[in-house]
Amino acid sequence: MPSRTVRHSAAPLGVIGGSGFARLPHLQSARRQAVTTPYGRPSCALTAGTLSGHKIIFLARHGDRHTIAPHEINYRANIWALRSRGVRNVVAVYTVGGIRADLGPGALAVPDQIIDYTHGRESTFFDRSRGGVRHIDFTHPYCEALRQRVFKAAAAAGEEIVVDATYAATQGPRLESAAEIDRLERDGADMVGMTGMPEASLAREADLCYAAIAVVVNAAAGRGASACGVSLTDLGLVTRRAMKRVHRILSLLVGPDGD
Repeated sequence: MPSRTVRHSAAPLGVIGGSGFARLPHLQSARRQAVTTPYGRPSCALTAGTLSGHKIIFLARHGDRHTIAPHEINYRANIWALRSRGVRNVVAVYTVGGIRADLGPGALAVPDQIIDYTHGRESTFFDRSRGGVRHIDFTHPYCEALRQRVFKAAAAAGEEIVVDATYAATQGPRLESAAEIDRLERDGADMVGMTGMPEASLAREADLCYAAIAVVVNAAAGRGASACGVSLTDLGLVTRRAMKRVHRILSLLVGPDGD
C-alpha cells in the first residue's frame, strides 16, 4: 500500500532542506520555533510561515549553518519535531550524485524506491523503553499521493522532473569510490545520497506522508564528468540554480495549483 496517510488541508506542509537549501525564500510571516523532543534536539529551530497562502514548517537538516554531517543528524528528533507541530505531509529535498545516464547535473527527480547502506544510525522510534518493536510496511517507501502532487506542481512550473528513480543512501560524509558506485548500479540504484535514511522510514513510523525531490548536483564517482574525480568546486553553481527551480515547484505545490 503506497500511501496510508490522509492529507489534512489545514495542516502545515513540512519541508526538510538539505545541502544548499538551508532556508526557504519568500516565506511570509516567518517565525522561529524552538522544539524539544523525547529524542533530543532537532537539527535547528523550526521556521513556520506561509507560502502562497499556505502554512509551511521548514527544517534545515544539516543545521542553520550546515554544520551537521549526515551520520550525525538527529533524524528522530527532526521527524518528531515536525509531527509535534501538526505536520502530516513532508517534502524532503536531497542533493545527490547521478548514476543513471539521464540523471546529470541539474536534473530533478522524485525517487520512488530506496536502498539503505547506512549503519549505526538511530533508525526507529520504538525500542524496549518505548513500547517495544513496531514493524512497518516499507514496500513503497515514498507516499504516492504526495509524489503525484509534486509532479503536478512541477508541470505547472514548467519544470522537467524524473518520475521514477531508486535512491541509494550511503553513510558519508565521504563521497563514494568508483567501485562502490559500480556496486550501487548493479544493485539497481539510480542516484546516491547520504540523508534519505532513516529519515524516510522514521516518517513512515510517524504516519507521515513523505516524498522527496532529489537535486542532482554531480555525476557520481567514475561517471561522466566525474570519471577521474568529483569536482567539489563546481557543485555550488549547479546547486544554486537547481534550488531556485525547487522553490518554484514548492510554491505551486502548496498553492492552488498544487491542491
